[in-house]
Amino acid sequence: MNSIPDLETRPLAHIRQFQFLKLKETITYLERYAPFYKRLFAQNNILVSDVNRWEDFVTLPTTSKDDIQKYNWDFLCVPRNQIKEFTSTSGTLGKPVTIGLTAQDMKRLAYNEYLSFACADGSSQDLYQLMLTLDRQFMAGIAYYEGIRQLGAGLIRVGPGLPAMQWGTIERLKPTAVVAVPSFLVKMIEYAKQVGIDLNQSGIKKAICIGESIRSNDFFLNAIGKKIVQGWDIKLFSTYASTEMQTAFTECNKGKGGHLHPELIYIEILDENNIPVKPGDLGDVVITTFGVQGMPLLRYKTGDKAQLFEEPCSCGRTTARLGPVVGRRQHMIKLKGTTLYPPAIFETLHQVAGVKDYVVEVFSDELKSDVLKIFLLADEIHQQEIMEKLRSVFQSDIRVVPFFEFLSQPEIEQLQTGGDGRKIKKFIDRRTL
Repeated sequence: MNSIPDLETRPLAHIRQFQFLKLKETITYLERYAPFYKRLFAQNNILVSDVNRWEDFVTLPTTSKDDIQKYNWDFLCVPRNQIKEFTSTSGTLGKPVTIGLTAQDMKRLAYNEYLSFACADGSSQDLYQLMLTLDRQFMAGIAYYEGIRQLGAGLIRVGPGLPAMQWGTIERLKPTAVVAVPSFLVKMIEYAKQVGIDLNQSGIKKAICIGESIRSNDFFLNAIGKKIVQGWDIKLFSTYASTEMQTAFTECNKGKGGHLHPELIYIEILDENNIPVKPGDLGDVVITTFGVQGMPLLRYKTGDKAQLFEEPCSCGRTTARLGPVVGRRQHMIKLKGTTLYPPAIFETLHQVAGVKDYVVEVFSDELKSDVLKIFLLADEIHQQEIMEKLRSVFQSDIRVVPFFEFLSQPEIEQLQTGGDGRKIKKFIDRRTL
């Protein structure tokens, strides 16, 4: 196991002082090189020389994905010929955003994932099987690849899909860890049971879980997390990241939230009025990147809602920890007086045995009210029984019963990928403004 970086064990006051110096560097850099931030500072009469305290910093305006979608290349701080890697978001919240990385940014990205894998009990003795795409401008794939290389561990680039292929590779090459979406791990378990594979003799010791939450707000495993460990005796590590922030928050083995790496990013949790909330309170995740050369971000609202915890972790780190994301502000659904987010719907679906896969869709009716429909994959002979269980559990847990429709596996897969195949979509928002 790798040792904890010294900065991550220092007193919180020391870390905050260090981070404020990094903030000043970032603001100075943006004022000099970023067309978008030059305009923003001028419009708001902001001078970098006036930002000398935390109280000054929290008065700076926030930015959002809408800004990058409208002015994508105005965020670029270097000539285009210095961009060595073009990545993009998946477009789940509208028009995809392109993020350009310089050679220095690529090194930073690798360092970030090195820290993350080391935090998740990774070492040079591990062999990781990557069950995700490394193409289609997907930043996470190349980040994991480079981070594992910097860790000194081994790699198997299998890609997404096909449990039979994944198991064949596991049996042949004996990896010690996997990087995968939690719902796909459930499919791996189901396939193994069907064909008689002994999961606990596979040699896999841990899974780095990406793209979906495995924990509830109390840090205990949620329904899908429980389903994985009940079927497979492995250690799960949760992660949180986004293309725009080029940084990840990854759990240590205590499982109490994703650890902040202070030299790479600053995080705030803000309320609806952009005022910082108390530690442990739910709010909007807002980040400022450190050390990014191509497209740095200042007080960028990710659109996600979560909690931040500042008390030291029992692993020895004193850095802040980000709790599970409860949902995205733009994905908030209002049904018959009830407000909910897609993760709560996913959690409810995972509680019902027999639901093999699903897609959650929300659209607007003629009165512009939200309507929820869930497409399901299940064995035909059990569909009526599953439908009754779903109605009961939704009424009990969420207090609303959506529309349900059973589809075939090809139909479900078509909805999830939209023909793209880069990233599985469990939630589709078809609402009109």
